Amino acid sequence: MTARKAFALRLDPALYAALERAAAGDLRSLNGQIEVLLREALARRGVKVAITPAPKRGRPPAEE
Repeated sequence: MTARKAFALRLDPALYAALERAAAGDLRSLNGQIEVLLREALARRGVKVAITPAPKRGRPPAEE
C-alpha cells in the first residue's frame, strides 16, 4: 500500500457539511473529495502534482 501523509485539519462546520454533500454527490469519500479539490486548485495555479500509482489489486497473474 502506498504511504499517505496523515495530518489534522480543522474546518468550519458549514464548510465540512458542504464538503460532505459534494463528496456524496460525486460518490467519493470526504478525504478523496478534499484531495480532488486540492489537486484542481493547484492545477489552476499551474502547479503540477504527480499522481502516485496505486498498488495493483487482485490476484497475481499465473506463472507458466
